Amino acid sequence: MKRTIRVGSRDSVLSVIQAQIVMDAVKAANPAVEFELVAIKTSGDKNTSAALDSAAGKDLFTRELEQALADGSIDIAVHSYKDMPYEASEDLPVVALSERESPFDVLVLPRGAAALDSSKPAGSSSLRRTIQFAKLYAGVATRPVRGNVPTRLAKLDGGEYSALILAHAGLIRLSLQDRVSRVFTLDEMIPAASQGILAVQGRQGEDYSYLGGFHSRESEIVSRAERRFLKTLGGGCSSPAAVFGQLHNGELLLAGMYAGPCGCMETGRINGGADEAEQLGETLAMRLKMKWEGK
Repeated sequence: MKRTIRVGSRDSVLSVIQAQIVMDAVKAANPAVEFELVAIKTSGDKNTSAALDSAAGKDLFTRELEQALADGSIDIAVHSYKDMPYEASEDLPVVALSERESPFDVLVLPRGAAALDSSKPAGSSSLRRTIQFAKLYAGVATRPVRGNVPTRLAKLDGGEYSALILAHAGLIRLSLQDRVSRVFTLDEMIPAASQGILAVQGRQGEDYSYLGGFHSRESEIVSRAERRFLKTLGGGCSSPAAVFGQLHNGELLLAGMYAGPCGCMETGRINGGADEAEQLGETLAMRLKMKWEGK
């Protein structure tokens, strides 16, 4: 007997593609499972002037999806994990994580441009990106940019910006890799916590065994460290904090950045066993915070 799972997604091209990635992967391992996509417009999609860096902005892209889960309108929700608040809900837990797509940020120039035009601002959606970008391109102003990826690209190509700073993963999933002018290295720009990972959120106490083959243990480990780092600093997906973890032969390598309102930042790295993921995240966060406060 076939089972139909209602999958909630933000109502954007990228979000629908990401939900489809999850549905295709799960169905390949569970042919008896059928899916119904339910696209929901979130507060972040409706209000493109809201500040993502504010406390109120931390759940702009998840609020309506979580409400739909809670009232039973959908069975699971697919999120970009970096958009989810670091405080997990006991009633609506994350029940599976995807393998990580490219976690890095990229520079996108207008079509046909060979170099960045410093007379125009670069578009950035977060303080994390803005602060790190300023170290690489001194003298180039930045200006907030909102909207989905196609909307941002249209603004760029229309002459509003000299460049955009975007997540590599989103462009890959949209088959827009050709727009990438530069992939920032970890030394140049540390990405947001859990960037490149898709999260499946469900309801407490329900059976999600059909997601077992989809779940990435590696993504779980690195995200535990990265999200504890954010939680320790009290930051969100667009805060002036950045962190990225990598697993190598059972060892977790963690790179982090923390900045204050003035734009001055501290960076650092730590390594340890994968079983120490959350402790490593907390330790690195405290080190950077104490260094910054000591300035």
